[in-house]
Amino acid sequence: MVKIKILLAEDDENLGSLLREYLNAKSYECDWFSNGEKAYKSFIKNHYDLCILDIMMPVKDGYTLAKEIRMTNAEIPIIFLTAKSTKEDVIEGFKAGGDDYITKPFSMEELIFRIEAIIRRSKKELISPQSEYKIGRYMFNSDKQTLQFDNSVQNLTTKESELLKLLCNNKNMVLERNFALKTIWIDDNYFNARSMDVYIAKLRKYLKNDPSVQILNIHGKGFKLIDK
Repeated sequence: MVKIKILLAEDDENLGSLLREYLNAKSYECDWFSNGEKAYKSFIKNHYDLCILDIMMPVKDGYTLAKEIRMTNAEIPIIFLTAKSTKEDVIEGFKAGGDDYITKPFSMEELIFRIEAIIRRSKKELISPQSEYKIGRYMFNSDKQTLQFDNSVQNLTTKESELLKLLCNNKNMVLERNFALKTIWIDDNYFNARSMDVYIAKLRKYLKNDPSVQILNIHGKGFKLIDK
């Protein structure tokens, strides 16, 4: 089995060394660099499947590094590590090309969960950038934002459609709550979290005609679209 190769840029020597050892122990191949310039030089020379970038680094910060990486490779997933968690920082991270954002301090398990979720999603998007999904007896078209059951068509809002597409791309698997929030709402604050719960309730209502289809709450993690 080919290992996922990760580029890690983190200026904290203790954290960087610990993350590299942990990722290697989890069967990833991780190259660690203590500043953005060294990381970028390695990125140009080598193939990586995912980048984990600290934002506050000497020589070249994470935002600048991400923008330069994006100029070379528009598809590679980028996760930002940061002690900053204001809405402006989050938005700046996504503008720089980030796919996810994890705030220090964090657990190693959370980082692995984010990595697995983002790789799973990116692989699916590369293999099949599909817009039509079969959910039980329903047909969902994410481009047209429609959910069809027999001859009845439900028009979806943009957020309803984006959330249902994320659920479909992770069908019968856990869609991590914070990942969904940051992907669709940008910010995972309390009000956006409550908003997402409202949208989940709406999607459940739309899908109620087929008892084989369910959206489950997975306590402490997120949601799972079940299609038996």
